[in-house]
Amino acid sequence: MQRRDLLTLPLLSTAAAAPRTDLPEYRVHSSYKPIPNQGMPGPFPGRMVNVHSERSISPVSTKAEPDTVAAMIKTGILALTGERDERAAWRRFIDAKDIVGIKLNCSGAPQICSHPIVVAEIVKQVLACGVPAKNITLYERFQDQLDSVQYNRYVAKDVNILAAGGTRDALNGYDPRTYVEVDFFGEEDTRSNMVRAISERFTKIINVPNMKDHGASGVTGCLKNIAYGSFHNVARSHQFHKTNTYSFIGTLAAVEPLRSRTVLHVMDGLKGVWHGGPFANWPQFQFYPQRILLGTDPVAMDHVLLDFIEAKRKQEGVISVWDHDKKYLTRGNMRASANLNNFLREPGHIEFAASKGLGIFDRARIDERKIEL
Repeated sequence: MQRRDLLTLPLLSTAAAAPRTDLPEYRVHSSYKPIPNQGMPGPFPGRMVNVHSERSISPVSTKAEPDTVAAMIKTGILALTGERDERAAWRRFIDAKDIVGIKLNCSGAPQICSHPIVVAEIVKQVLACGVPAKNITLYERFQDQLDSVQYNRYVAKDVNILAAGGTRDALNGYDPRTYVEVDFFGEEDTRSNMVRAISERFTKIINVPNMKDHGASGVTGCLKNIAYGSFHNVARSHQFHKTNTYSFIGTLAAVEPLRSRTVLHVMDGLKGVWHGGPFANWPQFQFYPQRILLGTDPVAMDHVLLDFIEAKRKQEGVISVWDHDKKYLTRGNMRASANLNNFLREPGHIEFAASKGLGIFDRARIDERKIEL
């Protein structure tokens, strides 16, 4: 089977789950109101564009081809918006007066992350919309992860690169007044505060996740990257075999002003991880989808991602991310088998996010526009 055949497989069964009665009680603290006609699921609910090119990245050298990546993003933004002019397409989302945050995914860096070639092209297009470099910020939570990628080598010198916390316990980069409070396992710190720059500085956010499996949530795409990547103290949701990612991801993503300010998702699928995510510790679980997905609806995009990861896992002959058989649980090394996992995964978090109004989950209503370059 060729890599490009994965998304043409019959859709795997992901029947709607029965209503859950075991959800924790969330208390959302935010003084921000929704911005009318802005944010998730955006102006194109259910629509997403899937651009594939075998020239985009080499699985042998692992090097990305900048011109091809630029063409993929251009083709995708035009197909998403229906515009004929690239500048007009980007200006559907970004204005020269905006202060733009670009949410990176560096949890698996440097082995896998929002590819600097993809990020550089997005920055180029934001600059072309008239936004000064000083009003663009690449952001992630942890300094060490950001430093390992060296994005500064790929973008204009005045572009800001922000780690919300220099260490995992630092709170200086988070808003003390905007948070979600919830007690999962009797932990001492029950608050997850939003990244301060989101609430106090950015007017628009572009989300740049990867295509990855995730040990707790099933997959980590648009929703998890924008949710867990924009709040402090989130890993506590999956400290044990049981995980609360099912409801925590969608709850965080729906908090204002994060929801209203996140206007575009550009999923970097040049390289992916089909087991062991969000990290990329084991090369045998890495692969090269060689694609970029674009949309404003994170739920629709993540449903397509879920189908893709499921198809890859089926191809590899391992269990589904929906499998909750406890015989596959381990606290040892998952390297031995792609059937082993530390948690009971919760891919149902995507459908839960749809229930929060963040997008369309019904596969029959998702308009996936596939393009081959």
